[in-house]
Amino acid sequence: MTRRPKYAEPDSLETVAGNGLLHRRLFLSRGAALLGAGGALLTARPAAAAPPEVPASMKTPGAPLSGYGERSPHEASVQRAAAGQPGAPGTGSSRTPLESLEGIITPSSLHFERCHNGVPDIDPAEHRVLIHGLVERPLIFDLDALSRYPLVSRIQFLECSGNSAALNGAEPPQQTAGGLHGLVSCSDWTGVPLAILLDEAGVKPEGKWLLAEGADAAGMSRSVPLAKAYDDAILALYQNGERLRPSNGYPVRLFLPGYEGNMNVKWLRRIKVTAAPTMTKDETSKYSDLQPDGKALLFTFPMEVKSLITSPSGMQKMRGPGLYQISGLAWSGFGKIRRVEVSADGGKSWGEAALDEPVLSKALTRFRMAWRWSGGPSVLQSRAIDEHGTVQPTRATLLAARGPQFRYHYNAIQSWSVAAAGDVSNVYA
Repeated sequence: MTRRPKYAEPDSLETVAGNGLLHRRLFLSRGAALLGAGGALLTARPAAAAPPEVPASMKTPGAPLSGYGERSPHEASVQRAAAGQPGAPGTGSSRTPLESLEGIITPSSLHFERCHNGVPDIDPAEHRVLIHGLVERPLIFDLDALSRYPLVSRIQFLECSGNSAALNGAEPPQQTAGGLHGLVSCSDWTGVPLAILLDEAGVKPEGKWLLAEGADAAGMSRSVPLAKAYDDAILALYQNGERLRPSNGYPVRLFLPGYEGNMNVKWLRRIKVTAAPTMTKDETSKYSDLQPDGKALLFTFPMEVKSLITSPSGMQKMRGPGLYQISGLAWSGFGKIRRVEVSADGGKSWGEAALDEPVLSKALTRFRMAWRWSGGPSVLQSRAIDEHGTVQPTRATLLAARGPQFRYHYNAIQSWSVAAAGDVSNVYA
């Protein structure tokens, strides 16, 4: 007979790092039982013997069925933070509210957006994708033709290389986790492996690169190594089970797992096989990194290992001393997350967090840790280590290596200050 585990009193929970961080077993298999009814993370109120009053929702029929689902109106405050350029409302971005979400999948309606000249209105019946250049047989595909090829599905993140760039500034900006880091999202992407289409076209031996071009008014275009195309690139047709949203590339986009978002060209209209990079406007005037010696660093494709705590996080408020769940996200453009460590004392000591399953390659990974907050000032941090042993750097280390003009690929440790009054703010530590 299986014995039910005994509940542990809060004082018996094992501390693994300074300022009240508790062992990750609390979020591993059956570990929640250790939190018990003794006042740990479970905060249910004692119930009376009689059942609660019958709510109004049980007394009248509910709303009728609908053709397309809507979220509860009580969740209407969960919105992306959108910001366009003055005079050019179609140029800008909207950020995923990371602090309001759970798990690892981003709802399609809350996936971040980045547009350089608005979202085009494309008739899928008229849209075509051309493969040409250094190929034996130039090919053109409509959506029906693409849908007949074998489809694959992958849960993977997408991150704009300009994500978190505000933290390059001298003073820490005060925003939510999504306001600072919300140019990252994770979806279940479904599409055709690009390698199949390239093989059908017959890439010539001198072909080493691709030019990918979108059908938007910006004429977005980027150079992509042919090796990446043969590795894991897909022409995505679906996102989270339904057709792509217009702002995320409808009806077809290039998806390059782990590579900076701008290379995942939306509204894809053509792929040209070339012998060398095309050096487009979008990879020379933008999306290049100015180094301390004044030279520009080009083609920094993968997004580096990164993590951040989403709860508690910026602009939130703690509700007095006690036991809390620290939760956040980690990811790496080079593969799987192997470990996430959390600090509650500004990096003086670290404890290992529990990772939610599944832990997937080039996907967001949810981590959790129990924290007994004493009510005193604290600085919360997380640092991720990927399967190759790469460790997320501190802000000081990152800026020292890159210099003040480096704009893209910011992946330093995020620090959240928790004041004695419970207010959470962004700090540099």
